[in-house]
Amino acid sequence: MSTIAFIGLGQMGDPMAKNLIKGGHTLKVFDLNKEAVQNLVNEGATATDSPASASQDVEFIVTMLPNGTLVKNVLFAENGVTSTMNKDALLIDMSTIHPFETDALIKEMANTGLQMMEAPVGRTSDHAVKGELLILAGGTKEQITKAQPLFDCMGSETIDAGGAGMGIRVKIINNYMSIALNALSAEATTLSEAIGLDFETALSVMNGTPAGKGHFTTTWPGKVLAGDLSPAFMVDLAHKDLGIALDLANQVNVPMVCGAHLVSFIVSPVRQGEGVKIGPLFLNNFG
Repeated sequence: MSTIAFIGLGQMGDPMAKNLIKGGHTLKVFDLNKEAVQNLVNEGATATDSPASASQDVEFIVTMLPNGTLVKNVLFAENGVTSTMNKDALLIDMSTIHPFETDALIKEMANTGLQMMEAPVGRTSDHAVKGELLILAGGTKEQITKAQPLFDCMGSETIDAGGAGMGIRVKIINNYMSIALNALSAEATTLSEAIGLDFETALSVMNGTPAGKGHFTTTWPGKVLAGDLSPAFMVDLAHKDLGIALDLANQVNVPMVCGAHLVSFIVSPVRQGEGVKIGPLFLNNFG
């Protein structure tokens, strides 16, 4: 078992640290919230008074912090991790921060002869409590293998994201799509109820179409992801259907912010008479 410095004992960090202790690891912990530190001490951790103190004579340093500025300060400010970190130790940043910040931190750590990888997590705080997080590991094969015993305590699945900086990249892409789909799902649900449609009926239909299954697993594999950008559903038809839905929403006083932005985006191609598929339209404009 390993000796680990765990820095950042918030909603996710607290249960993650506790599961490391349950897994038999020795923890030194630091957080500005003294009550959070005491909670871990009650579980068997050792309290420290700075990131530097926590990071001395440990094999791993795990950071789980709210933003990139805090991660950088914890690593490089006075009494920071790098002032005491052993060159054989591995720092694992599990925070969700900007990928370019991660890149810069990894580079700066390497310039001082220190090892860093990132491993942001997926799923919820309930999964964190149960030790069932999804670990998105960005690092070398050797680093991931070295860290795997820790990941096994905190999560039920580890994905090798493909190298340094790739873990946080896939986390941001996943969260972006999840948040956007959540907003769109809320609009569809509200409109269903406003027009008197039984939502269970709507749900049963959407669960059998790309609306519920997602285009990545339905329409895209045989078209866009296979390099086929030929039309399958014309943008003028999409514009018509969106227009009907938005007019319907307007008449029953349901705001459709996502739909309004989408229909405004495809107005220009329709006016130019372009018969293109929705997927290729997006790729051609943003890809």
